[in-house]
Order: sequence, then structure tokens, then C-alpha cells
Amino acid sequence: MKNHDNPRGLLEAPLTDYLRTELASDTAALMPELLPGGHSNISYRLDGGNLGPLVLRRPPLGHLLPTAHDMAREFKLLTGLASVGYPVPRPIALCEDTNVIGAPFVLMEFVDGLVIDDAAAAARLDPSSAGKLSQNLVRCLADLHGINPADAGLADLGKPSGYLQRQLLRWIKQWELTKKIDYPAAAQLISWLQQAVTTLPENTRASIVHGDFRLDNTILDPHTLKIKAVLDWEMSTLGDPLLDVALTLLYMTESSDNLRNSVPIALGVTTPSGYYTRAEFLTAYCEITNADTSYFNFCLALSCFKLAAILESIKHRSEAGEQLGRAEHSGVLFGDSCNNLLLMGLAVTEGDGVSGLNR
Repeated sequence: MKNHDNPRGLLEAPLTDYLRTELASDTAALMPELLPGGHSNISYRLDGGNLGPLVLRRPPLGHLLPTAHDMAREFKLLTGLASVGYPVPRPIALCEDTNVIGAPFVLMEFVDGLVIDDAAAAARLDPSSAGKLSQNLVRCLADLHGINPADAGLADLGKPSGYLQRQLLRWIKQWELTKKIDYPAAAQLISWLQQAVTTLPENTRASIVHGDFRLDNTILDPHTLKIKAVLDWEMSTLGDPLLDVALTLLYMTESSDNLRNSVPIALGVTTPSGYYTRAEFLTAYCEITNADTSYFNFCLALSCFKLAAILESIKHRSEAGEQLGRAEHSGVLFGDSCNNLLLMGLAVTEGDGVSGLNR
């Protein structure tokens, strides 16, 4: 997409003026390029002239879930995490003037590196390298959960008390807003979650949580396999870190998976030999953090329900022609994925725990 027509979601002339007047960029032409990946917020690479290559992030087109896609929140996260040395792209500017491109947006540095976002890329690592990368990924998530929010200026990012209870209410509401079909499994899973939430420990650990942490949301050093940047912070808040871990496990893939293979996100990315299994990832995380996993099944089941609600929203936008790039026709790929996620959640509730994700 390197022409002089406005790409969908951008207005090139006013954006160029913004960069020149607000950021003193000497760019001659932005040469916007839609970056691959991402079913939610939209990212473009821009030529920032003397500022170097930039990434612009904006909300998706069309149908939005309530409280989602808050660009000011994402900018605040990036600023705070960068200040304590956590690997994120360096934030450059937040623009909330919708006259510039039609929506608020964030500008950040472009981070070059290796992205493992499909099975072919994952298979290029030998087993030893895959294991090393898995260790780095666990450590990166544990490091995030170990940051004192106040040190990063993020103490007011959210209300950790009652986080899991609010998450359940939020995703039930958003499921009702986005669902296309009354899946019987949804009613069963909601009923179990509503009962289980009443049995949670009164005091659970709180930390900064990413909300969408997975391998293909990271940029790697191709030589050391260290994580150079974690991306996509739009769902981050203060909450229970175990929900972060649970969603990460759901995004992972294993050779024994069945229902998970219908979910067209990060398919095969952790399946090749050497990558941690879900159980190994959880064990490694607990060894670092000494996490209490007594209520982990609730977190796993809620993650299945949450992702089902998210995919329903993406499907809605796809059918309305509001997705871009690779995600443009993603809705047709989902098939039974939403229902299968609900069934995976039910498998967890039946006592299978992490192995329920293999159902």
C-alpha cells in the first residue's frame, strides 16, 4: 500500500501536516503501509522523515465493544512501561483530535525484529532455540506482573479489587451485545462462571496485566531471541495476573489440540518441538512467581468465554467490511470457533483444567 491514495482508516494530508507542525517531522511522503496481524486496533508503518520509521495505531473501523480501543490508555501504558525499562515500543505522541485521521491515534517508534506469527515461522526455530524463546516469554510475562504500578506511574490504571468479578460481568455484557447465535454452551458456561466467581479467594494478587499476551504480540531479537517489544496494550489494566496467564495458555497450541484448531489465531505457533507446552509454561511461571493457582480453572474458563466474545465482535466487523489487511475476511474463517471456545471452557469446568484446552 505505497501509493498516494488515502488508505482506509487514514487521511494522509492532514496527518502529514500534524507530523510537520506538532512533531517537527521533515517527512516528504508518509508512504503508509498497513502492518500485518491484528484483528483489533489497526497499525500502519509510516515514513517519519527525521523521526525515523513510525507506527500509527488507531481503533478499528465500525463496530466497537464498549470501553475497548482506548488510545489514551494505550499511550499511558507505553509511557509508563518504557520509563521502567520494560520492552515496549517508545511512545512518541497521542493525538485525540479526530479531525486529523477521523479517530484518535498513537504514534510510536517502529521496532524491527523477528515476529513469529504462524506455524511456518515457528518451525524455523530448532528445538533448543524454541525452548530458549519459551523461557524468555515466560520471564517477560512474569517481569510484567512483578512491576510496581506506582513505579511506572500506573497506580491509577485500574481498580484491582474485584477485578475477576468485574471481568465476568463485562464479558457477559459484551457477549450479549455481539453474539449472533444463542449457543447452548454459552448459557452453560456463564452459569458455571457465575457460581464459581462466588467461591474465589477474597484477596488475590494484583498487578499490571496485558490482557492479550501471546508470542505473536512480541518482536524478538533474531539472534538472541530476547523480547525487544511487547505489542497491543489496548486491554491492559490493573488486575489478577492469573487471568493473563490463562489467556496466554489459550493462545498456545499443541499437537494434541482438537477444538483449538478451529480458532484462527496464532495457529501452530507453539506446536513445533521445543516450545513449551501449556503445562510447562504454567509450571515455569509459578516457579518464578510462586503464584496461587487454586482458582486457575476459573481463569481458564473465563478466558475461553472472553475470547469467544472477542471473536464474535471481530466477526461482526468482518461481515460489515470493517476489517483491514489479513483480517479483512477473517470472519469467514471463524466457523465454529466461538462455539468451540465455549466447549473448551466447559471442558475446563468439568475438571480437566489446563488439559481441557486439548479437548
